Amino acid sequence: MGKSTVAVNLAVWLALDGARVGMIDADIYGPSIPLMMGISDRPKVVDQKLVPLTAHGVKVMSIGFLVDPMQAVIWRGPMVSGALKQFMSDVSWGELDYLIFDLPPGTGDIHLTLVQSIPLSGSVIVTTPQDIALADVRKAFKMFEKVNVPILGIIENMSYYVCPDCGHREDIFATGGGERASAELGTSYLGGIPIYTPIRVGGDTGKPIVVLEPGSEQAKHIRQIARSMAAQLSIRQFVGTPEIEISV
Repeated sequence: MGKSTVAVNLAVWLALDGARVGMIDADIYGPSIPLMMGISDRPKVVDQKLVPLTAHGVKVMSIGFLVDPMQAVIWRGPMVSGALKQFMSDVSWGELDYLIFDLPPGTGDIHLTLVQSIPLSGSVIVTTPQDIALADVRKAFKMFEKVNVPILGIIENMSYYVCPDCGHREDIFATGGGERASAELGTSYLGGIPIYTPIRVGGDTGKPIVVLEPGSEQAKHIRQIARSMAAQLSIRQFVGTPEIEISV
């Protein structure tokens, strides 16, 4: 839950930290990255390839750039898979250090198309602390394991809420679920992100929290998570551009 928010902030922070970052909005049925990145333009075609749009230093491609925002994408699986393949092969990405895919929920056609099309450097699973969300984490973990995609770790979104007036911490969605799941599944716990109103505001206005409030504690949490993710990739000694899936 909140995977797109997490994916956007991780991508933007990596770009702010000096990396060359691309991002594919792989949620074909519900593209949200254009809004979260504050992009309303349409990509141009140069030499028969789409030129990705750029925001906050990140190159972005989304089906949301190509269809009417008021029109639902009602496509069967093969059309969705074809669109995702085009985003990988028919877009002028240039030289990248990271290519991040924001995946839809679940373990469906898009996930299978991706793992069958290119060798992925790793997957990051986003969850909230409660047990009902962790059930989906286990399913996603097993799917990636089955198709030999390394799991870089688990991120816990909406970990807790701190009252800005009195400083009281409230564990709205329970506590510690991400850490328990990481220990149970034998993967890294990359960190937790607390509930914070400006994170939601940033998603609605196209200004991710790492840009809107770079000095905030919440932005610091995201920076640390990005560094932990990059460290996991370094440990695996990837060659070429690491493709990272943000899932669940």
